[in-house]
Amino acid sequence: MKRGKVRDIYDLGDTLLMVATDRISAFDVVMPDPIPEKGKILTQISLFWFEVMKPLIENHLISSHVDDYPAGCKPYAEILKDRSMLVKKTKPLPVECVVRGYISGSGWKSYQKSKSICGINLPGGLKESDKLDEPIFTPSTKEEVGLHDINIDFDETVKRIGRPLAEKARDLSLAIYKKGADLAITRGIIIADTKFEFGLIEDKLILIDELLTPDSSRFWPKKSYCSGGPQKSFDKQYLRDYLVSINWNKKAPAPSLPPEVIVNTGNKYMEALKVLTTSLK
Repeated sequence: MKRGKVRDIYDLGDTLLMVATDRISAFDVVMPDPIPEKGKILTQISLFWFEVMKPLIENHLISSHVDDYPAGCKPYAEILKDRSMLVKKTKPLPVECVVRGYISGSGWKSYQKSKSICGINLPGGLKESDKLDEPIFTPSTKEEVGLHDINIDFDETVKRIGRPLAEKARDLSLAIYKKGADLAITRGIIIADTKFEFGLIEDKLILIDELLTPDSSRFWPKKSYCSGGPQKSFDKQYLRDYLVSINWNKKAPAPSLPPEVIVNTGNKYMEALKVLTTSLK
């Protein structure tokens, strides 16, 4: 069993069982307090997007129905229900495929220093949360739990995985982001940026892990969007803002979360699920 920041992954031989827990991380550190039902919400959002993106790219999903799982999983059916996926085994790419449609977070910090993000030069005069003329591919390393991912440029990505694969991952990432962002904005959600994970089955690149969730993306309400500063969000930016407000040093161990922060974070995740999936089915 491999334990990630949020997911527990079990090797079942020919397949993997991915279980989304209620753990939540911020600044690459796992919080001591879970967000009730968060794992179920993330799983349902990913399943929705996997279906939407099928015309663009295959994904690793075999089934999310516990009845389809191997017999050894049956005693844990209630635990696994709605928060797990039986998936294909792949060779994961050793980079995070990040796409930014708006300038925020570490991208905004980089722009303030160099007018660029991951080696991509941007126009002068941009404000925090501005929409970019075109989405950009800004990959990062994939570090172990507790370590911060490091932004890298495209040339470094090429060094790590080779040019043909780097170009394919970049082009797919941009296409998936554009399709997801165009669809989400019709429901009042701006997907400001997101990160994708890809894996290889032989020479075939497929989507793995999660997809366009509040854990892997910045979701902003369209109705309150106004560039020039931070935005309200459906994602864990609310939690990050709380942690910044108490001057936490962003190193483990993380502080305990007040009940209202736990409840409000959970409500934001649930709202994202309802707005996206209920309205778009």
